[in-house]
Amino acid sequence: MASVRGFSKNIPFIRQQFLALLGNTSASVKFICIVVLCSYFLSFSDEAVRVLSVTPGYLLPPVFWIWTAFTYCFLEIHFWEVCVDVVTVGLCGKLIEPLWGALEMMTFFAIVNMGVAILSAFFYLILYMCTFNTDLLFTVHIHGLAGYIAGVSVAVKQIMPDHMIVKTPLGKLTNRNIPLSVFFMSLIFWLVGLLEGTYPTMFLSGLLISWTYLRFYQYHSNGTRGDMADNFTFASLFPNVLQPPIAVLGNTVHGFLVRIGICRHTVRKFDMAAPSGITISLPGIDPHDMERRRQIALKALSER
Repeated sequence: MASVRGFSKNIPFIRQQFLALLGNTSASVKFICIVVLCSYFLSFSDEAVRVLSVTPGYLLPPVFWIWTAFTYCFLEIHFWEVCVDVVTVGLCGKLIEPLWGALEMMTFFAIVNMGVAILSAFFYLILYMCTFNTDLLFTVHIHGLAGYIAGVSVAVKQIMPDHMIVKTPLGKLTNRNIPLSVFFMSLIFWLVGLLEGTYPTMFLSGLLISWTYLRFYQYHSNGTRGDMADNFTFASLFPNVLQPPIAVLGNTVHGFLVRIGICRHTVRKFDMAAPSGITISLPGIDPHDMERRRQIALKALSER
């Protein structure tokens, strides 16, 4: 009873902070946060969890519950996860949406969550093929925004990779260290029983999907796609000591994907003086990316 009284006393403060977080954000950001909050109450129904979550055995043919790939991301069964989701989406509205625009942010939200649903279900299908444990297909329920949180961490790493978060005795923790650090933390929490096994699975899936989209497919206003900057390679997600072998592996996988037509080689074109009519094509950093990072850095310094 005392805890309920204490919570009720803090409701005005919580409401004030919630409104401050969502202030000056688009209607789509507010909609996502409200749906996540309301869906939390559905988590008390086992039938609602079964129908709204992605269950690998039901998402795959012949059952093919395709709607769960759209609804699972709004359902959380722990209130602290609801709070994390709302804060993450709210911060996206503050940081990423002004840079990308509301349409691109919603496109990113949809692509990451759809990809996480499919990739996570496929992962459990592979586990079933290795173990023949039917519980992996029919008792595992994938839900929540863990994959999107991973996608946001990758996007922030792309925008401000060298922004320092905290200095530790082991070194500086910057945005480039966040995606992999959170993934390993989720693994540790799963091993000690604080998280479900679906959380690290969804987080890793979101990390892979978001990086692939931002690296190769995201459309920019200048007509280019992706971000081929040297500091946004897949190996850059890992510590420096691991980057050389990861780079070899990543280049091998990328070459295979290019060969089968999923990815393509990206060539940067630089025009020389107009009278010469000469165009030099080089791999590397797009001037659009350099200017975008410069503007973001200036904005971050002004806010500080």
